[in-house]
Amino acid sequence: MISLSLSLVPIQLGALEDPAVVRRVGKLIAFVVAAGAVSALSALAFRWYTREPVPIGVATLLGLSVVAIYLNTVGLFTQLVGSGSGAIFELDVVVFNVATIGLAAVVAPVGRRIGDRIATDVFAVAGVKDLDAEVSRIVRTVGRVTSVTIPDAEDIEDMESYDPVAADVKAEMAGKALLFPNRLTVEELHDRLITRLKDDYRVGYVDVELTERGEIEYLAVGSRAAGIGPTLGHGSVAVSLRADPANAASPGDIVQVWRPARVDVADDGTEQRRPPERLLTGELRARADDVVTLAVDEKDAEKLDASTTYRLISLPAEPQVDREFASLLRAADETMAAVSIEQGSAVVGETLGALDVTVAAIRSAAGGIEAIPTRARPIQVGDTLYIVARPEVLRRLEARTNVVVDVPPSAESTLEASVD
Repeated sequence: MISLSLSLVPIQLGALEDPAVVRRVGKLIAFVVAAGAVSALSALAFRWYTREPVPIGVATLLGLSVVAIYLNTVGLFTQLVGSGSGAIFELDVVVFNVATIGLAAVVAPVGRRIGDRIATDVFAVAGVKDLDAEVSRIVRTVGRVTSVTIPDAEDIEDMESYDPVAADVKAEMAGKALLFPNRLTVEELHDRLITRLKDDYRVGYVDVELTERGEIEYLAVGSRAAGIGPTLGHGSVAVSLRADPANAASPGDIVQVWRPARVDVADDGTEQRRPPERLLTGELRARADDVVTLAVDEKDAEKLDASTTYRLISLPAEPQVDREFASLLRAADETMAAVSIEQGSAVVGETLGALDVTVAAIRSAAGGIEAIPTRARPIQVGDTLYIVARPEVLRRLEARTNVVVDVPPSAESTLEASVD
């Protein structure tokens, strides 16, 4: 047995000197390298276009396609024409083809991983905003980017008293690695992260806590109030009707609603002509051709019907300060909250300046309203503080002072509560 195996060694070494064998081995290596290169290029191109990794099945299929196309077209055609026989079914040819496809299937996923890593690092250094992958340690250390990974969707909380963000939006942002310039302080990274989440994922409000290393420790998101509803005052409703508005009428104008002159027919057949009649006064919110939307008192809405085309008369009016303030507050990052100071609260006896928030007004226990109080004003039991601050500041205030923070659904309802 030993002598037989030793005698095979010269034969194998001699086979390696055969030009046909050398050519076949070189072709095998070329096919494997081509499959890996195609897979790597597909991963790089897919990452560049979508900012996400290419599916492993797609990358493997593309790598194998190069080998399969050659073997099924050029290789078979050459063998058939050259030999004129069924050489393609010979054992050595079949073994070569199977080995080539098998090795290409093994190398293609490796090429995909290499191409995706190259794309991730190159795009990170080039300043791409987000990548669904971890940047290599070398790029993070000596490069110019800092990677912040968003938690999974189930770890993204909903902000209390705000409309929740849709589940598909949370799933879209979950696990994404957002890239920021290196050498940012934690405060600067915090502000930029909030801006990115709002701009990239259409999130209205963001409450996030970062560790000293810039990792997300807590993340909550909420939707920004939209539409007419949040701006309607107490006892007001929005109605749509057909009307002939004045040419200069625009959203925000105060208008009178008039029913045009009409003729009523009694049961006995007699006709009674009715002059134009003023029904109500409202605020024009929107118009499209002869259809307008008005904000009116809910009791006046019963006077309108869908079959009548009304006449609108614009009235001169001063700008409504509360509406302007509500509009600005809705567009800002800050919101207004009512903070009730109860017995045993840790902030009783402290001054307003110690809260480090903006206090717009205070309702005392006796019911009086103190607008724009001084920062030296002491906090007393029974006070209700109307605070303008960012959501994360309100959350920290609740945790620090052990008070009840009630964020109203809209800024306008808070204003009305403070005026009552």
